[in-house]
Amino acid sequence: MHTAYVVVTLVAALMAGFSGAVLLMRAQWIVQALTDYGVPRPWWTWLGLAKAAGAVGLVVGLFVPVIGVLAGVGLVLYFLGAAVTVARARWYSHIPFPLVYAAPVVGALVLAYAG
Repeated sequence: MHTAYVVVTLVAALMAGFSGAVLLMRAQWIVQALTDYGVPRPWWTWLGLAKAAGAVGLVVGLFVPVIGVLAGVGLVLYFLGAAVTVARARWYSHIPFPLVYAAPVVGALVLAYAG
C-alpha cells in the first residue's frame, strides 16, 4: 500500500505542478480558458503559485505527513473551486478538467489513511 501511496502522490504533485507552471508561464490555452471563465487577470499569478505550492506540499508530505494532508486538502478545495468557476461561466463541458486534476490528490489523501 505504501508504494501505491507514493506513486499516486507523486502523480498528483506532477499534475498540480504542471497546472501551476502552465499558468505561471501564461500558456495561450490556459490564458484563453481563464479569460473565457471570467477569472480576473490579477489573480492568475496567485492561482499558479497556489497550485505550485500544493505540488511541493504533496512531495514534502511524503516525509512530513501533516504538510501533505494540508496541501492535499488545499488542492482539492482549489480544484473544486475551479469546477465551480467553470460551471458559473456556463462552460459545462469543461467541468471535468479541474476534476481530473483533483482525482489523484483525493487518491493520495485516501491512500495516506488506508496505509
